[in-house]
Amino acid sequence: MARAEQHRWVFASRFRRGAFGWRSQPAVQRVREAVAEIKKVARTDPVLAGDGAVLFLEKVSPALERVDSSSGAIGSAVNRAVEELALVVGAAPADAETRDRWLARLWEAHADDRIPYIEVLGDCWGELCGSTATASEWADRLAGTVRMAWSPDAGLRGFFHGTSACLSALYRAERYEELVELLRRDRLRFWPYQRWGVQALAATGRRAAAIRLAESCHRQDADDPAIALV
Repeated sequence: MARAEQHRWVFASRFRRGAFGWRSQPAVQRVREAVAEIKKVARTDPVLAGDGAVLFLEKVSPALERVDSSSGAIGSAVNRAVEELALVVGAAPADAETRDRWLARLWEAHADDRIPYIEVLGDCWGELCGSTATASEWADRLAGTVRMAWSPDAGLRGFFHGTSACLSALYRAERYEELVELLRRDRLRFWPYQRWGVQALAATGRRAAAIRLAESCHRQDADDPAIALV
């Protein structure tokens, strides 16, 4: 990654920790400029652009910690940036060592995201993996913790920041049956998680079950019996 170390990203100096004041509009503009800068590089050097995207995703949340997010403008801008840059990272023809390093850095950034600004990065994890094989490896790594987080034992269950990443990785790895089975443990039937089950059911041709699951989640009735997913 010698050229990544030598390349000077314009956005890098702008996204220092606490770099922005409370006003959201200047921060929104800088986020857009950073994404444009990275995507421009992607046209000629997709691996370098992938490294730039990872760098931005590491820096963006700490840089925005003082920004007033009450209007939703900065949150929306960052969400769009995450989605666009996840495609850049996922499409980059990086070798296994480079991608492993990128994913390790992004995992740490996601875990440290206090506001949070890059929470949706988990939903993009399968894309970030770049291949079904890498996605499957990450699914194996995370599934055990997700099962514990959804345990019926109150002493074990709790929040896990990597839940969405695990579900996204399972979907990218085309491990649809395991994904549906894992989601049975989500007693609250939380839609941002259960939507992966809807997509998995649809991908395996069970459209009626997918519709029933979606409708059940949207009713948000936790007292209903668990819906049959097969």
